[in-house]
Order: sequence, then structure tokens, then C-alpha cells
Amino acid sequence: MPFTSTTHVRWPDVDQNGHMRTTAYLDAAEDNRMQYFASAGFPAAEFAARRIGPISHGDDIRYRAEMRLLDPIVVELRLAGLASDGARFRLHNKVIKADGRTAATIVTTAGWLDLDARRLVVPPDDLLAVLTSLERTKDFTDLPSPLARA
Repeated sequence: MPFTSTTHVRWPDVDQNGHMRTTAYLDAAEDNRMQYFASAGFPAAEFAARRIGPISHGDDIRYRAEMRLLDPIVVELRLAGLASDGARFRLHNKVIKADGRTAATIVTTAGWLDLDARRLVVPPDDLLAVLTSLERTKDFTDLPSPLARA
């Protein structure tokens, strides 16, 4: 099963047309991911203590149905791709309306940043295990490592 969290569309999440803003979808996805890591033993304080953190390389958002003020939201998280060393990964979030329809999907390609050296690194084994314990998407992809340069 995917990791899920629930929330609702807040007042600052809405644009002038009354729809949920693009950045609000990204915020919901990012919050869901951090809730997952915290639930698996990696709250923000643990990332800070280890001087490592996730860094996004890009997001792809696809809209399927409108979300409006105070609409309840379920956000699902799955692993969509991973490099063999864990240095790069792809996360898939699905934002689901109360009626079960998909409102949006967010696919984010990311990596692990060494907060002191300011460069991408391989995650520690226990963090990699947390990442790999996520349910995989049906189209899961093996990714190239950003650290394997020819």
C-alpha cells in the first residue's frame, strides 16, 4: 500500500479562479513525503543531525480534476524510480478528491544533498532502506546515478 496522508484545501492554497494553486499541490506532496520520512524514523531533526537532506531536481504536475477551498485531500506516495546507489530517486504523489477521483499527480526527481559539502551523495543505508520500503509504481524505473560520471 502507498503511504497516505490527509489534509484539505486551505484559503492560501486557492488562486483567483477559486482553484487550488500549482504551488499548493507541490506543498501537499512535499508535506506528505516529509510525513513519510518522519513516520519511518527520519524527522527533520534527524536529517539536520546527519547533515543530509532531499533536494528536488524537477517536478512534473498533471491536473485531472479541480480542487476548491476546504475540499478534503488524500495524498498518496509511491517510489517511481531509484538509482542503484540510492543517490537519485523519483517519487510519485497522487492527490485524491473525496469522491475518489485523482485531482493531480506529481512526479519529482530528487537526490540526497550533503548539507556541508553542498553536493549530491549516496544516502546512509538506513535512509536508503526507508526509501526502498515504499510501494513502487507500476512503471518504476531504474535511474542512472548522478555520481557515476564517465
